[in-house]
Amino acid sequence: QVQLVESGGGLVQTGGSLRLSCVAATRTLSSYHMGWFRQPPGKEREFVASISWSGTYQYYADSVKGRFAISRDNARSTVYLQLNSLKAEDTAVYYCAAEWGKSRDRPPRFSNWGRGTQVTVSS
Repeated sequence: QVQLVESGGGLVQTGGSLRLSCVAATRTLSSYHMGWFRQPPGKEREFVASISWSGTYQYYADSVKGRFAISRDNARSTVYLQLNSLKAEDTAVYYCAAEWGKSRDRPPRFSNWGRGTQVTVSS
């Protein structure tokens, strides 16, 4: 189990940007595939992006490709999600997730979750 704490959410206008951070309470973040998910109001939680243990491979939902970017700093035990060109439909609680493993492939599920950070995009 690894504890995850997200930050960086807030209120932003359409077209604006935010940078979310996820700090993991582990010195071995390099052993985990990391991901970001979101849950819009009244909807199911959905995949946003994930990144392999080394940062070499990134995966994105079609709805955010070209606008969001995931990155990681294993030395700082931190994963980032840069959100650009934000739209009203990006409004959601954003969750950080971690799954142990050094496969290049996105894991089928994530076992460790943070509590989320709210992102609200106003028009």
